[in-house]
Amino acid sequence: MTAGARWSGEWGRASGSTVVADAPVDVDVLIPTVGRTAELAATLAGLAAQTEVAFRLVLSDQSETGDVALRPAVAAMVRVLEAQGRPVTLLTHPERRGLAEHRQFLLDHATADAVLFLDDDVWLENGSLHRMLDALRSLDTGFVGSAVQGLSYLQDRRPHETAPFELWDGPVVPEVVRRGSPGFDRWSLHNAANLAHVAADLEVEPGGWLPYRVAWIGACAMYDRAALETVGGFGFWASLPNGHAGEDVVAQWRVMERFGGAGIVPSGAVHLEAPTTVTDRSVDAPDVVFAHEREQHDGRVQQHP
Repeated sequence: MTAGARWSGEWGRASGSTVVADAPVDVDVLIPTVGRTAELAATLAGLAAQTEVAFRLVLSDQSETGDVALRPAVAAMVRVLEAQGRPVTLLTHPERRGLAEHRQFLLDHATADAVLFLDDDVWLENGSLHRMLDALRSLDTGFVGSAVQGLSYLQDRRPHETAPFELWDGPVVPEVVRRGSPGFDRWSLHNAANLAHVAADLEVEPGGWLPYRVAWIGACAMYDRAALETVGGFGFWASLPNGHAGEDVVAQWRVMERFGGAGIVPSGAVHLEAPTTVTDRSVDAPDVVFAHEREQHDGRVQQHP
């Protein structure tokens, strides 16, 4: 399909046509949602402004009623996307087995070479999708991301938290990040509006981007689908209890050590700062998954001294 969205002057002409859900696209935008209407509608409105990239929306609803796509504000934005010529796939996935399982469910429905995991409370600035895809292709890396910014913190500068910021100097290469490693300290870069302050100091030209080193990027990360699937995607969900967080950290650390990963600045992704819908975070996925891997490794070493 054509990357550019149909403009409003063509919506009526296209209204009688059927948008093919499996039409070839550059990016599958994968959104898991549960119990949100206003935030999801704002997220979809941000997507509707991404006019430079051919993408498909895959929305998976885990709300108890399974009717999020029928709620007026959400339904209206879905109609806008379809009028623009965007394929839309609406799914329900009522059995809740945790964040990682829901992400794997979405990944199993992806067909594009690139997949953007976008949370249902993130608004994207016009051009963000294009910049992420351009970065993913130009850097030839496993994933890139736009860290979400809380704009209520624009007056809250935190130089001690932005101190670990480091641009990639040269190609993005694989690296291992774990809790306690130097790279782990970069987690503070994505607090509050830290990256917005970094971007202002860098004075990047409008529409441009620069890659930087990350610990991980939550809520808005674009993967090379083949790279993500090579490391197992989110298939580790079966080793976790339903109440967990940090599933994106596990996936990204695995991709980083095989294919590399980077953030881009400026971000252009805004966190809507709504209360979280993930109330049970009693288990941190990286601690469980990588502890299990260490146990398996140690067991193999003991069997073959």
